[in-house]
Amino acid sequence: MFERPRTGERAVLVRLGLGAQVDPEDLQELTQLAESAGARPVATVTGRRARPDPRFFVGSGKADELRAVAEVNEADIILIDHALSPSQERNLETHIGRRVLDRNALILDIFAQRARSFERQKGGIGLRGPGETQLETDRRLIGQRVRVLTRRLQKIKQQRETGRQMRAEIPVPSLALVGYTNAGKSTLFRALTGADAYVADQLFATLDPTVRRITLPGGTLVVAADTVGFIRELPHELVAAFQSTLTEARAATLLLHMVDASNPRRAEHIAQVNAVLKEIGAEQIPQIILYNKIDRLGLAPRLERAADGQVTAAWISAERRLGLELLAAAIAERLARVTRRARLRVPASAGALRARLYAAKAVRAERSADDGSIELAVELPDVELLALARTPGVQILEVRGADTPCAAGDAYLQSTAVSSATERA
Repeated sequence: MFERPRTGERAVLVRLGLGAQVDPEDLQELTQLAESAGARPVATVTGRRARPDPRFFVGSGKADELRAVAEVNEADIILIDHALSPSQERNLETHIGRRVLDRNALILDIFAQRARSFERQKGGIGLRGPGETQLETDRRLIGQRVRVLTRRLQKIKQQRETGRQMRAEIPVPSLALVGYTNAGKSTLFRALTGADAYVADQLFATLDPTVRRITLPGGTLVVAADTVGFIRELPHELVAAFQSTLTEARAATLLLHMVDASNPRRAEHIAQVNAVLKEIGAEQIPQIILYNKIDRLGLAPRLERAADGQVTAAWISAERRLGLELLAAAIAERLARVTRRARLRVPASAGALRARLYAAKAVRAERSADDGSIELAVELPDVELLALARTPGVQILEVRGADTPCAAGDAYLQSTAVSSATERA
């Protein structure tokens, strides 16, 4: 039976350009992945091929080079920034005499280490533990690890969903920080909230987000949540598990889309993040793009606005705390424009409140309840819903996002007991 070489921390990094030159940023990301998993890169090998080699992926000549580089640098492991077949992985390990991990296994290892809410122990798929037999590294076992990880993340999701539903009983506006991994989300989160969010120069440093309440200029109370960073070429096995960590993003009132302004591929990162947001059904949620790390570019903080005056982007430095007051004011301004649909119950004596809601053209429907109170289907900014929730005698029965129907309100409109807001205005 094939025995796998023992693993360790000293790593040789490998990236091929398939039909093109190797992009330096891809190498930088591979380095960050390796370091995030606990490896210490000691050498980098690059090359260019028209297509992968069926036996070694990298080709026989490059396999010889890897063996020599590993020996000279006393490397323990070879990290290849591509997806390998089981036979290619086995052939390389036999030829080089070192443990080989492909990109998928490396990312799985990091995710396993980061799923910390329900299992604190370290150790992932590839960089921890003794050598294993080939049977133990069969793809079926990797699948088992994925299923275990998915169950952990599902528990995290359920825990956060419960907390989100409890917070939704009082309609506090919510922010979710999203963005390409290592863009500075957790640094900003800590700066805005004062929370001890885990901040590190690592990929996927945040997998189990912290949620905190903060007060914006003008006294607006909001809930802010950090989320896991996005990345290119996420392993197929982890797509569902990855998306399950984004509950807060799907339920947010406003997304803060963090971008490393100093990265030359920032436009590509923005597109990749927006693609994932679309996959999880969050593409309609309003967002402000935050161009972070402006201190590296020597730029001053500023806001960008659309033709209608709405804030669309902010240039900041979370680490240097540049532009954060400007950002806080911009968030409050955007939230004032975001509305949600709600179903309210008010006492019959609340005539002044009812008149004010009609004057603001916020009432979509109304009906009288059996106990004499009045139920209203309204559409209001979150900040105004929060104020209503604190008004004596007012009960919030249901809250929905503005991009989804308020089931109760629509039912009112179909009922013979309903008088439309237009008729009553």
